[in-house]
Amino acid sequence: MVPFFMRGCLRNKGISQKLLELHAKTKKNGKKKKKKIMQERFKRLKTEMEEIINEQKNVREGQRQVCDKIETIESECEQLKKETKMVIQQSARTQVKFALMFRILKAREEGDSATATNLTQLLREIVEMEKVIG
Repeated sequence: MVPFFMRGCLRNKGISQKLLELHAKTKKNGKKKKKKIMQERFKRLKTEMEEIINEQKNVREGQRQVCDKIETIESECEQLKKETKMVIQQSARTQVKFALMFRILKAREEGDSATATNLTQLLREIVEMEKVIG
């Protein structure tokens, strides 16, 4: 079908043929430009997608590193808890030993040698148990 603006030109065949050719040529050039623009857009989008993919890889790597650090910190925290528990237990045993020593001294001052002997024996047993435990 002939474009609307060219309908009156059909009376003169030579001119109308030239106009039809010119119109077809212009249409081809327009298609080429559109195609070129689309190709450029496609290239830009492809580049942007590659950048986004790289950024996502970097984010995933960062997340993995953070997870590794968290695991390390949790492990260190557990170790510190164990050490703290051991220190608390050792402190408690030391307090018991000091209390026994104080009571032994009191018993000796008061001349109660039987109590002092019993407490001394108890203190020796506690010290021996500590050696066995570690």
